Amino acid sequence: MPFKKLHPEILETLEQQNIETPTAFQKKSIPVIKSGANVYCIAPKGSGKTTTLIVTTLQKLKCEAVGNAPRAIVLVEHKERAMEMYDAFLKFTKYNSLRVYVGYEELHVDVQKSEIFEGIDILITTPKSMNKLFLLNGVNTAKLKIFSIDDAEFLIQKSAYAALMSITQSVQKSQYVLYAEKMHPKLMRFESYFMEYAKTISV
Repeated sequence: MPFKKLHPEILETLEQQNIETPTAFQKKSIPVIKSGANVYCIAPKGSGKTTTLIVTTLQKLKCEAVGNAPRAIVLVEHKERAMEMYDAFLKFTKYNSLRVYVGYEELHVDVQKSEIFEGIDILITTPKSMNKLFLLNGVNTAKLKIFSIDDAEFLIQKSAYAALMSITQSVQKSQYVLYAEKMHPKLMRFESYFMEYAKTISV
């Protein structure tokens, strides 16, 4: 059964990449994420989590650039994963106007600030880097629509957990989608903070 009810541009790119049929995880998760709920997406490697994250982000932003402030944030563990995620996004955004930006600790925060200020739609970053930007008023989250966390197991580490808690306290309103291979008690705790009324999809 092919992908349904997605933006025509997304369907076209999926076709170009020979992704014609959703995985069991994608069938269950994409409609729930599209509904706007906060979601815990729990599935093993190879279930299509990265593609789901990209597709639902693009769907939420209607595949077009708007304004200057980021409307989607993708949080990843480290620079290597940030670059991988950036490359994966570019396969889907090269034919539309969406502006994807990648930030990480090794890139000076002032450089990130000025580049973000020029206007972006999707920010891929690490917790430490994002937290630094917040402390320096380097990113405006007023227009944020969706906040996705990739391979969220890294949040079990104390510093990443603290950075995320600090970030989410500064975000007034957004949908949160957290992806992981296994549900960890520490990830469940987020329900008391920013993952309110979250739904859990697991395969």
